[in-house]
Amino acid sequence: MPLRFTTRRAEGGSARRPLSIVSCPLFCPSEPNQFSPMLFRQINDAKLAQYAYLIGCQETGEALLVDPERDIDRYLDLAEREGLEITAVTETHIHADFLSGARELAERFDTTLYLSDEGDENWKYEWAQGPKQGGGDYDVTWLHDGDTFQVGSVEVTALHTPGHTPEHLSFLVTDRGGGADEPMGLLTGDFVFVGDLGRPDLLESAAQVEGAMEPSARTLYTSVQRVLEMPDHLQVWPAHGAGSACGKALGAVPQSTLGYEKQFNPMIDAAREGEDAFVEAILADQPEPQIYFARMKRDNKEGMPVLGSLPAPRELTVRELEDAAADEAPLVIDTRLDRSAYMANHIPGSLYAPMNDTFNTVVGSLVEDETTPIVLIADEGDVEEAVRDLVRIGYDNVTGFAEIDTLQRYFQAGGPSETIDEITFADFDAELQDEATGVLDVRYRSEYEEGHVEGALNASYTRMPEYETELPTDKTLLVHCGSGARAAAASSYLARTGHSVKYVNDHFANYEAASEEAVAA
Repeated sequence: MPLRFTTRRAEGGSARRPLSIVSCPLFCPSEPNQFSPMLFRQINDAKLAQYAYLIGCQETGEALLVDPERDIDRYLDLAEREGLEITAVTETHIHADFLSGARELAERFDTTLYLSDEGDENWKYEWAQGPKQGGGDYDVTWLHDGDTFQVGSVEVTALHTPGHTPEHLSFLVTDRGGGADEPMGLLTGDFVFVGDLGRPDLLESAAQVEGAMEPSARTLYTSVQRVLEMPDHLQVWPAHGAGSACGKALGAVPQSTLGYEKQFNPMIDAAREGEDAFVEAILADQPEPQIYFARMKRDNKEGMPVLGSLPAPRELTVRELEDAAADEAPLVIDTRLDRSAYMANHIPGSLYAPMNDTFNTVVGSLVEDETTPIVLIADEGDVEEAVRDLVRIGYDNVTGFAEIDTLQRYFQAGGPSETIDEITFADFDAELQDEATGVLDVRYRSEYEEGHVEGALNASYTRMPEYETELPTDKTLLVHCGSGARAAAASSYLARTGHSVKYVNDHFANYEAASEEAVAA
């Protein structure tokens, strides 16, 4: 029997970097034909493990953009290449891990907004209820469960699927222009992932809404019951993939089907065991969220600043880098991939955030004030990527950059520098003979609980600014994680805040293996 949905009328447009990944289902051709005028594109931000979607009607040239990030020129370029105009934008929920591009589109192009009006009064889109910055009102349609809207011949039906957040919507997509009378797939946002479900603890663990965790988990359980009744053929198009902190075990496959997830998603399987068993399973071992998540929730709810064009940091000379290093106002962020090189020689007070997939997480976790002027140590070819990474999480004040070669000439010219001692787990026995030495484990709490160095303190690096003031100041801290990557960023932050640290560049598995050998002996 085909799905039937009731509807009700809801109340109420630098250098450019190529998209990292653009995918399309095999049965959804990119060229128009008599069978399917719908065009479907998934756009991946690998660092935030975030998916946005461009869904277009090739017959009318209109397109819907779903869950866009803030630097919208990427989506505009893609739409133009496909012969489409983005006439509408929607979001599955108020996001916690990046700044939305919905307001940017509405302010600059009067794009129609389709936003959730579900959930409690504390989680409404406040910015879209007020006037635009340039005057006039937003063209917004407020969505409730069952509401349907069309972009060209593409029909979209909103389903209220709370649990991750109170206002969360999922969207059924039907290709009416292709002759379909049933949905092809479900844009699940942060509800159903490949291999996981969206975590229900973020309102409490990230946004500091006390007591929200367990009720949210029970609400999520109810939402799962609804999805269990939907047809197996529906494709699942999630808002995140592996690497996102919006779940704890997301799969690396970009899309799935509902039938597959019903069979193999362990959290959906847990829901079959009953509500209490599900709540226990979904809340267990959730990693500590990045500290910037609370700010993203606030800004996406109240109104993120309109970006306009990307920041254009100026390249610094050696002399200008010396001036920046001497100035207490800017934060120098060192993006070199070689963390041992950073430990051996770096600008005093600089933060280590390598230009890899952890860059957003490191900066978002360790830089609390988004208005801080930022100077990057990065090669010119990486600057735009770094700027985009930063503005996506609200750091717009990127004032300058110095190439890595300029940094080396700065050191050669006698510019002030600092060193952080680097050790391995093989050095622990000797280091811990000194009573003024302690161990700091910056892995997630769940990792720490599975096994740790005896007497070690635990402070996840994703929330280090919260823990830092409670750490001992009369000891040298041996800072370690699972592989040395997280500990490198944490060591730089702790040194910047005045702690005496030694960086452990080693895999924790080596410590465990050595401990097991010692016991066996």
